[in-house]
Amino acid sequence: MTEIGSYCLVLHAHLPWVIGHGVWPHGMDWINEAAAETYVPLLMELYKLVDDGYSPKLTIGLTPVLCEMLKNPRFTDGFIGYLDEKYNAAVFDFNDFTENKYEEGRIKLAKWWQEFYSRVKDDFIHRYNKDIVGAFKILQDKGLIDIITCGATHGYAPLLSKETSIDAQFKTAVDSYKRHFGRAPTGAWLPECAYRPGYKWKNPISGEEYERPGVEYFLAKNGLKYFFIDTALLLGGKSQGVYAARFPLLAELWKQFESQYEEIPTSFEKSQYEPYLVSTDPSTGAPVGFFTRDEKTGIVVWSGEHGYPGCAEYLDFHKKHYPGGLRYWKVTEAKLDLGKKMLYWPEDIPGKLDENAGHYVNLVKDILNDYKNKNGKPGIVVAPYDAELFGHWWFEGNWWIARILRWIEDEPEINLTNTRLYLEENPPNKVVSVIEGSWGQASSHWVWLNEWTTWTWERIYECEAKSEDIIAKFKGSNDPNLIKILKQMARELLLLESSDWQFLITTWSARDYAENRVALHYENFTRLYNMANTYANGQNVEEGEWNFLGSIEANDDLFEALDLEPFAKKN
Repeated sequence: MTEIGSYCLVLHAHLPWVIGHGVWPHGMDWINEAAAETYVPLLMELYKLVDDGYSPKLTIGLTPVLCEMLKNPRFTDGFIGYLDEKYNAAVFDFNDFTENKYEEGRIKLAKWWQEFYSRVKDDFIHRYNKDIVGAFKILQDKGLIDIITCGATHGYAPLLSKETSIDAQFKTAVDSYKRHFGRAPTGAWLPECAYRPGYKWKNPISGEEYERPGVEYFLAKNGLKYFFIDTALLLGGKSQGVYAARFPLLAELWKQFESQYEEIPTSFEKSQYEPYLVSTDPSTGAPVGFFTRDEKTGIVVWSGEHGYPGCAEYLDFHKKHYPGGLRYWKVTEAKLDLGKKMLYWPEDIPGKLDENAGHYVNLVKDILNDYKNKNGKPGIVVAPYDAELFGHWWFEGNWWIARILRWIEDEPEINLTNTRLYLEENPPNKVVSVIEGSWGQASSHWVWLNEWTTWTWERIYECEAKSEDIIAKFKGSNDPNLIKILKQMARELLLLESSDWQFLITTWSARDYAENRVALHYENFTRLYNMANTYANGQNVEEGEWNFLGSIEANDDLFEALDLEPFAKKN
């Protein structure tokens, strides 16, 4: 049978650095929950497919900061304790429900949770050797998955004010990737899918204007060959204007971009079903390819109203039973009061998953058939999602992933692939323009730059300027103590730049926590900057400051082999 096209599932796995920064409700429990409900269950499904003779090809982005956490002994030791806590909570519920004569279905669910956490713990320890990153590496080494990288700490590249910051985000990412995976990455996920082309940029805080290369320049510089964008950035429209009207600084940024943006004339109709090369100044480096998110396969998963996770039969995310925090209820209805949620029935799940997976596979076939009929050639459906949606928010999501990977591989008309393999076999040769934006609301920067977050950018911009100057001045020092101070200062800058803080502030999901983290990393950076200046100028540094350095090195101990060079201001 003739092939109609290709399909690639793309999962973006990311959490901010939380080790040493709280436990519950914000902090270590975030990564423990994601590992227990998303990362290990995803591995379980992928390894099961391999055991069954399948080749589960997909692309997965494991952000550098996430890899650093998953490899950290403080995570691996604490995670086993977390799984034991959850297992014990299920035992407590089982005894409590039995003793108090709860309905039989609820008693069975308590036993079901015991089995779930036992399986996760057993596989984590015995099958994956307490090494989630290593378990994904094995799948990549088998030629199945393509693991891509990201900005080191998910820094929001279009709004960072210094080229050194963007370069350091990606250089640190590539160095970290090589340590964890034993090879260089080929692709990258731009944090928040946020892209900015090259033009004379206007700093939204200071108003200063200066020429800047596009974000793709930093990918090319660091050997990265492709990235992903949201549909609107390719196909159109200047949707940023919707939110620009709500916030003056954003309006200024948009006006500056709009005045310089020139669409490259093309003799073809652009489509999200084929990769392209981004237009860039040839003098700034090799051309970089990109894939575009398919909206049709996105909405059936993401939509709160129409998405699969909202089906009545699936486990409800919000309603929990305390003290253990386990969930015993199904969605029932998306907007139903929590008190009226009905009991979850695992027996209902396989049929509903089959229904949703079948619908999805048929949707992919329809899209590829339409594209081929119209264009006379096969296309590719690229379907990116946040990995944590599956298993954490949508508990049954990884079982759904296993079905679509299995069923699409069984489809003779569809080529199941990953993005690296696809580019090797179908190198793009068309150059197009990409507008500025993100996959945030209205494809704009608004989620990250607004009236609630402006103060965070004031602090980031101050630290960026200080960092590139002092590192340029002293990076060549032979004094190991000075280098230690500068490296930890650079780590604090990377942590300050995390786009998660603005997202959490804007969405109110953990606003206090995020605001405190911005304040803390700003304070840490400033203290280390002052310490470096004092020490470099031959003045006495008090013992308390050395103790501070030691404690912060032990707490924020990511990117051990940090390279200072990209952080330094260039002449």
